Amino acid sequence: MSFFISSAHAAAPAAGEPDPLITMAMFAGLFVFMYFMIIRPQRKKQKEQRALVASIAKGDEIVTNSGIIGKINKLEGDYLVLEVSEKVELKFQRNAVLAVLPKGTIKAI
Repeated sequence: MSFFISSAHAAAPAAGEPDPLITMAMFAGLFVFMYFMIIRPQRKKQKEQRALVASIAKGDEIVTNSGIIGKINKLEGDYLVLEVSEKVELKFQRNAVLAVLPKGTIKAI
């Protein structure tokens, strides 16, 4: 029976098997990397957007996510009425606000 592997040799652990402690450390390092490179900056951006949306007021000049520039005429709960030109008003959700522009930007364009 020389063609079978001896039972003593088969019971020995594999030489190339990684240490579980190193594997756990790699997963922890990957999580820390993902947190600081992806999760944390995204949360910061969301927090800034919520603050921007909460701070808008009637008369502010804004640009929406779709690129429409206008002046806020009315705020109605989660919606705002935007005057984009004389006698042309559009209704948007507050979350559609991308940025608040400095006063007088619309006249300068």
